[in-house]
Amino acid sequence: MDGELVYGCMGLGGAWSDDPLTAEDVDQAERAVLAALETGISWFDQADIYRRGKSETVLGRVLARHPSLRERMRVQTKCGIRLGEDGLEAAYDLSRASIVERVHGSLDRLGTEFVDVLLLHRPDPLMEPEEVAAACTELRSAGKVGAFGVSNMSAAQLGFLQAHLDEPLVVNQLEMSLRKRDWLEAGVLVNHPDGAAVSFPEGTIEYCRAHDVRLQAWGALAKGVYTGARDPERSAADERTAALIADLAADKGSTPEAILLGWLMRHPAGIEPVIGTADPDRIRACGGAAEQAAKMSRAEWYALYTAARGGPVP
Repeated sequence: MDGELVYGCMGLGGAWSDDPLTAEDVDQAERAVLAALETGISWFDQADIYRRGKSETVLGRVLARHPSLRERMRVQTKCGIRLGEDGLEAAYDLSRASIVERVHGSLDRLGTEFVDVLLLHRPDPLMEPEEVAAACTELRSAGKVGAFGVSNMSAAQLGFLQAHLDEPLVVNQLEMSLRKRDWLEAGVLVNHPDGAAVSFPEGTIEYCRAHDVRLQAWGALAKGVYTGARDPERSAADERTAALIADLAADKGSTPEAILLGWLMRHPAGIEPVIGTADPDRIRACGGAAEQAAKMSRAEWYALYTAARGGPVP
């Protein structure tokens, strides 16, 4: 399964508030979207809660400025988290009525008739899988959603939900990066005492690979800690890893971002990094990731992995 880059729109749309969008918010989003397309990215990742709905709205305004862009884009959005309702800061709702309502709201904000993929944003403890299935059937039959996936779910949750659906779940989006390595350590540390400290559901990567569920990695750039960001909590291992990434980028005539994302994409699961930056230059710097993944040797991959984990594999 070959991966590709996904542009994450969470950074677009101004502040996380009810303040209205400004002209500069729309201009910023336009610059980011055009840079992503220029870089060869066609997947755009949204959620109904990003910037309290303003991220979808601002993307819709960019599409209104450039109607032809929609044909070059594949848009996915998420639902299932409700913010600031019923006296609660946040709650989950994967009921049939809520899924359908939220999709209609997303389509209105995006100014489009359909989304290519709808992801269920987080597991809802009160979820009834039959209701999810009914919502999926309704939305697919109406031509409003092309396919369905999940975000932040385990293999067991995927399997449980899939048993009630008539069509395959096509995506699972998880936090995965060279710095956030639980997804990797969970497999490496099987039958090892250090495995008890790893928080990642066993078998999730393997389930996705076995069932052709695309793995998308949110947080893939690790907040820039390896590519120039100044993090006060940056460890000695982080420093060494950043230096190794910079050396590899220089040797290969590439960018640190492409090396970092290429490490993820080198994994045989075909991981699709989600790029969350709104900086056009940084978006363009990610463009060579697939090429670097194809060129990355096993020794280079393990050198980056062991540098980041601060020691050799067991």
